Amino acid sequence: MTTAPLSLDHLIKPSTLTSGKAPVIFMLHGYGSNEEDLFSFAPELPGQYAIISIRAPFSLEPFGYAWYAINFDADQGKWSDDHQAIASREKILHFIGEACTTYGLDHQNVTLLGFSQGTILSYAVALSYPEKVRRVIALSGYINEKILVEGYRTKNHDDLRIYASHGQVDQVIPTEWAQRIPKFLDEMDIRYVYEEFPVGHGVSPRNFDAFKKWLIENP
Repeated sequence: MTTAPLSLDHLIKPSTLTSGKAPVIFMLHGYGSNEEDLFSFAPELPGQYAIISIRAPFSLEPFGYAWYAINFDADQGKWSDDHQAIASREKILHFIGEACTTYGLDHQNVTLLGFSQGTILSYAVALSYPEKVRRVIALSGYINEKILVEGYRTKNHDDLRIYASHGQVDQVIPTEWAQRIPKFLDEMDIRYVYEEFPVGHGVSPRNFDAFKKWLIENP
């Protein structure tokens, strides 16, 4: 399918459904990557889903893209640009509506699939706007409460489902950061699955099979 000129560059794999509005998976790649990365999963995911892999809005030199800058300071160490992250949160929210309308997709059946920085933004969008997202597949990331909308805890998260996973020897995002996710989601009374795999900062075949199975079991 030819992509439409929308607010964010993207790749799309159409649904195999021949009638009705298809459910959709939006893919959010990690820091320094691009829309082609996670799109490699697309042929192996359930065919009824339209799959749209989004390119993050901020370009990095010499190549690649990011949802927000990660800066290195002698005094503060490594820190994230939360203002850019919030801007990306809103860009993703806008793009979801724009893409569902343009491609005739089911805006009530939206899944976000993120990796690393893309997972952090997936959480930000889904927890801030649970009325817009049904499922999150959150790979190798964590929840940054600083980039959630004010008052997010008062929103209705009853219909939100989350699959979260992390590598036990992740050298980029510490595993203990991800291990805080279950407590956070329990406090929010959000249904989830949390798993760890004996890998670093990546997605193993076992991890892929696990989240694909979860996706099939949570239509």
